[in-house]
Amino acid sequence: MWIQKEIILKPRLRGFHLVTDEILTQLPEFKKIKIGMMNVFIKHTSASLTINENAAPEVRLDFESYFNHAVPENEPYYRHLDEGSDDLPAHIKASILGCSLNIPITNGRPNLGIWQGIYLCEHRNHGGNRVVLVTINGE
Repeated sequence: MWIQKEIILKPRLRGFHLVTDEILTQLPEFKKIKIGMMNVFIKHTSASLTINENAAPEVRLDFESYFNHAVPENEPYYRHLDEGSDDLPAHIKASILGCSLNIPITNGRPNLGIWQGIYLCEHRNHGGNRVVLVTINGE
């Protein structure tokens, strides 16, 4: 069985946000899958997805601090300046982290580790709604 669905995530400020439940609540079909794979693809170039700590919120704050240090704004060698000082760094951060995740499904649930969750990595100050395309293959 194949399922494909676009999900709109609510707007968030810049940072790393746990969105596992927001995604799964929009996929009631998920519970029917006994074994399979789920691909989650974000349809934006200035936001990304990753899997990490789902319990300690300071991990998400530390991620934001690290990426802002590693990819600072207003560097004199940046050429793409059309959309504000946060735009080009957002593109770089999104490329580093990536635009898709593959997650195994077991008995109607994502087979993540006990402390793992899906992060929306919002790299713009005001990114707006973010669209993810979820594709599930399973039985």
